[in-house]
Amino acid sequence: MFDHQSKFLIVDDAIAMRTTVINFLKEIGFSNFTEAGNGKLAFDLIESGKQFDIIFSDHHMPELTGLELLKKVRALPAWKTVPFFMLTSETEKGMMIQAVSLGASNYITKPVNLETIKAKLDSTYARIQKQKAEAAKT
Repeated sequence: MFDHQSKFLIVDDAIAMRTTVINFLKEIGFSNFTEAGNGKLAFDLIESGKQFDIIFSDHHMPELTGLELLKKVRALPAWKTVPFFMLTSETEKGMMIQAVSLGASNYITKPVNLETIKAKLDSTYARIQKQKAEAAKT
């Protein structure tokens, strides 16, 4: 499991969705959250030097979509491996494939629930640990 001191950036233009995600993360044991109402505001925080350990981002947002934010984040060398979870109401496989191909660590389909968030965090953490172990062997 990710460290409970992990710093989360929660990006969604709907304050109710940000609140919902944060409340679920609090139930899991996390407590360090920064919110942004769109991708541009989120990227401004990143460019200002603010550090985050995990990003949750909506797909559809004004000014800078989740996919655009993902592209910009992954273009920064220090942010290439930061876990990035795409939140979406889209069930279209093409969008999900595009998000993963651009570097999304995982995606969560709305409406979100505690079990799904926990499962996605756990599976992503396990995959990251496995990749680190394999890299250490070489």
